[in-house]
Amino acid sequence: MEESLKVIQNEKSGCGSCNTTGCGTCAPAPQEKERRGLMNRRDLGRAAFAAAATVLAGCSGPQQPTVEKSAPPAAPPAEPSLSPELNVVQGEKGPILTVLDEFYKMGPGPSSSHTMGVMRCTYDFFQRVSKLPEDQLKRATGLQVHLFGSLSATGKGHGTERAALAGLLGKAPANCPPQFLDGMAANPEEVHKVTIGPTTFNLTLKDIIYDATKGNFPHPNTLNAKLLAGSETLYEQEYYSVGGGFIEWKGYKPPDKGQPKYPFALARDLQKFLLDDKIPLAKVLLENELSISGKSEKQIWEFLDQVAEVMVRGVETGLTVESVLPGPIKLHSKAAAIYRNVKNSDKGPAGIAISKVAAYAFAMGEENARGHVIVTAPTGGSAGILPAVLKSLRDINTPAQKIREGFLAAAAIGYLCKHNATLAGAEGGCQAEVGVGSSMAAAMIAQALGAPPKVVSNAAESALEHHLGLTCDPVAGYVQIPCIERCAYGAVKAWTGYCISSEEIPEQRRVDLDTTIAAMAMTAKDMNAKYKETSEAGLAALVLC
Repeated sequence: MEESLKVIQNEKSGCGSCNTTGCGTCAPAPQEKERRGLMNRRDLGRAAFAAAATVLAGCSGPQQPTVEKSAPPAAPPAEPSLSPELNVVQGEKGPILTVLDEFYKMGPGPSSSHTMGVMRCTYDFFQRVSKLPEDQLKRATGLQVHLFGSLSATGKGHGTERAALAGLLGKAPANCPPQFLDGMAANPEEVHKVTIGPTTFNLTLKDIIYDATKGNFPHPNTLNAKLLAGSETLYEQEYYSVGGGFIEWKGYKPPDKGQPKYPFALARDLQKFLLDDKIPLAKVLLENELSISGKSEKQIWEFLDQVAEVMVRGVETGLTVESVLPGPIKLHSKAAAIYRNVKNSDKGPAGIAISKVAAYAFAMGEENARGHVIVTAPTGGSAGILPAVLKSLRDINTPAQKIREGFLAAAAIGYLCKHNATLAGAEGGCQAEVGVGSSMAAAMIAQALGAPPKVVSNAAESALEHHLGLTCDPVAGYVQIPCIERCAYGAVKAWTGYCISSEEIPEQRRVDLDTTIAAMAMTAKDMNAKYKETSEAGLAALVLC
């Protein structure tokens, strides 16, 4: 596994949480080149997203509140808009410039935003502090992180404090052993030493502070990292974990990149190359990857092979482990039992096939819940979907090159959703995580099995359409109920989307992919703040444990 974890650690660049030299996500980025042809990308507007509510330390049953008849109705919670300064907002303009190793990130679960993204933020801060003048470091007495919004509201269930501390200790998601985080959970009072320049700091989990859950934050997932001299702040940086493991900071400028050979910002832009110019989808996406990232074709295929290896290894491990998952829910794992029992099933071919796909998704979802290594696809909460589909494609002996091309198609769907809506549960609910993951998986199946571009697009649209409005209401803030089971449904819906789209007349589909992504953005805007990863409504408020 150690070899797998090295795949996105660029040792020469000193950037430990991605595979892009000078990507700008782990250290200050260079100024972005002026882009041509900027335009207003989102007709329906950017969703206004929620700052979160009080963190649930455990589970409680439903309670019947006593309300005076004369009491006025409660006002809905305020939903401050995302700061227009964030690149995730400004990035709506112009062509998509996201690349594979920014999108498929490897690291510990259970959450891309609350675990992996937070660790990337504090690891970046560790790197920044390491470059400060020696006289400034000599005065320093400690490091501290304050978590705000959804990071504070549901962070305990995501192991956010452990991820934040690990980053301060110089651990990047790509090379942080899960056992290290498990050790923090088992020994929460342990003192950890880290030497930065002339100074050695003694850090504990108490240096990670769960701060305000509500406020006018630039993003629902906001944190502030500080270098202290007693009560004096010597140096600080504000960060935003914007979903899917992507991070920004105050004053962030996106990395300098090449321009795509086939620029697109919408699915209909992409389809012009595919249908009008008759360029294969895999060629369009590969050529863009080459021109934007500057990598070689060999490097790209090797990276996707490593992604596939980590995914399949996670599924295979999850199918053999039976345990009670961490946290107060005391949820028993199911993957191993489902997989074992299906071998003697009398459900018939359809029932057996569905059960197998579900078992694969449970396996990876449970590994994610254990805090083990996952790949964001697009997030940690949805990390079981693409691996389940990948394993099922391997079961039918799909060639390796076809699977690589399937990964490209899946990434394209994820890029479109990120560019025109959101990937973050704290912004758009679970439709932005499991919905997008299912849509990506449907496209992967269609592409890997040789479907034409219109079928690939229709399959992705179908899977996303039937997740619209899906809320994010994790019980006790843990990525377990309903998240693990939702990955199983997402994987099955991906196959359903492909099966329907491959048998219908493609041109007769009434709803296109761009429309459905726009509907997701609109739904995210209208969704009540309580259902955006706050754990204060829905199943999170009603499930006994």
